[in-house]
Amino acid sequence: MAYSMLPHRRHFLHLAAGAAALPAVTQIASAQAYPARPVRLILPYQAGGATDIVARLIANQLSALWGQQVVVENRGGAGGNIGAQAVVQAPPDGYTILVGSVFLGTNPFLYSSLGYDPAADLAPVTLICVFPNLMVVPLSSPAKSVQEFIDFAKANRGKVAFGSSGAGASPHLSGELFRSLARIEMTHVPYRGGAPALNDLIPGRIDVYFGNLPGQLPQVQSGAIRGLAVTSAKRSAYAPQFPTIAEAGVPGYDVTSWYALFMPAKTPADIIKKVRDDTIAALAHPALKQKLEEMGADVTPSTPAELAAHLRSETAKWGPIIKELGIKGE
Repeated sequence: MAYSMLPHRRHFLHLAAGAAALPAVTQIASAQAYPARPVRLILPYQAGGATDIVARLIANQLSALWGQQVVVENRGGAGGNIGAQAVVQAPPDGYTILVGSVFLGTNPFLYSSLGYDPAADLAPVTLICVFPNLMVVPLSSPAKSVQEFIDFAKANRGKVAFGSSGAGASPHLSGELFRSLARIEMTHVPYRGGAPALNDLIPGRIDVYFGNLPGQLPQVQSGAIRGLAVTSAKRSAYAPQFPTIAEAGVPGYDVTSWYALFMPAKTPADIIKKVRDDTIAALAHPALKQKLEEMGADVTPSTPAELAAHLRSETAKWGPIIKELGIKGE
């Protein structure tokens, strides 16, 4: 009897081994088949700003690589939270990707009820690029330097307004930190994206804007607005004509922005790897890389682990500053 059962036992073990290997085979197959339909790239801001430009450049390259359309969806509002929540709530199947930025590290401190946990509910994919913001003013402004702007603000106490692309976004934090370190008064005017803020800056309806360098540099070069200084600790290699705010009169000032890709938590690791690898290939395309560098962005792809560590460092950096300055989301 024992002899007659042996072939059946071997057959059972063979089936069990095959079943154990099935998830790995399925993952490989899913990565090979992905993407089989259009992919949504969620942009948590309104159309027209620097984030929009970067997202569409990458979407075009990924569309060409995949043979599937990558559709950019603008989901602006609530400091990036509306777009982020749309990704968090999406099926973890690889067909919804978030263009994240500094708001993922700041919003937990800005909003009492966020509705999601950036670290737990989003899977990091790769950094895209890092860049400073650029302090810009209308051509009608009397300020032609950072110190002249500080003098202007002190002479017009209570009358100076700075715009941002939304409460808690990098331009907002840049302005609040500048206000605090320069010891001046400025009223915050939040907009739903960088483009509306710029539209009000050009005619002088607001006095200053700390917008992303990729979005502001073309406007400065065209003569629509005036650039005063970059927000990073070091001058930008792509716009070295601008001093840093720190060297121009506000010691200790340092703000750097970034863009990165995230997907819903529980997205299969093989799909995350494919999106990362193909994004890196897209960023290496000479035309795309040149365009980003012309906009003043440093292309900095990363591993998912490196992006996760970067998000943790941003959270650790901005949490105490937000609490100290009493900044709230709007």
